[in-house]
Amino acid sequence: MSDELLTTLMERRTFLSARPSADHPAVNCPASHLVAFLRDLRDAEGFEMLLDVTAVDWAESRRPRFTCVYHLFDLERSRYLRVASDCHEDANPTMPSVAGLWATADWHERETYDMFGIRFEGHPDLRRILMWDGYPYYPLRKDFPLAGEETDLPGADVAEHTDARVSAAPMAGGPFVSGTSGGPMSEREPRAKDESWTENAPKPKKPDPTKESS
Repeated sequence: MSDELLTTLMERRTFLSARPSADHPAVNCPASHLVAFLRDLRDAEGFEMLLDVTAVDWAESRRPRFTCVYHLFDLERSRYLRVASDCHEDANPTMPSVAGLWATADWHERETYDMFGIRFEGHPDLRRILMWDGYPYYPLRKDFPLAGEETDLPGADVAEHTDARVSAAPMAGGPFVSGTSGGPMSEREPRAKDESWTENAPKPKKPDPTKESS
């Protein structure tokens, strides 16, 4: 099904290229064709539902640095499709808005702008949705520290009375790594490589189940 879908989409659209994917069919689409292609997917190919808009920051040294990702769903035939589109600008990344195609793109694009700093041209109301207006950072960029950045609170009156700031979180022994790929969830959750410094005293030894307590 996935090969058939990709063949159908790409045979009439030479601007597309196949994108490696471990789960659903995926294509790369240039930003200049993005809106028209997504409209065609909605109106002619049955992908009437936009599930998500997000992005990837590949790293400051990569070119292009940012890629926007769109996840679509065909309700009638239960088909998923992923569309990826690279941002041309790395310092000030932009992407055309698709809020005119799907109302739900309004909030998805605002969140992507808030977290990655990608501006969606033509968006009806592009404001931050998670962080406050005037927050100077984009938390999901690769150059944003895992512990966060110390930042002044947005309300001057609050800071005046409380002398409070948003402080960076302790790293608790990071960097953090994932557990094993299999087994129970408790063993697969990300954890710090070294958690010893968070302990006030050495951990007590676990009782030996082979020895009976007196």
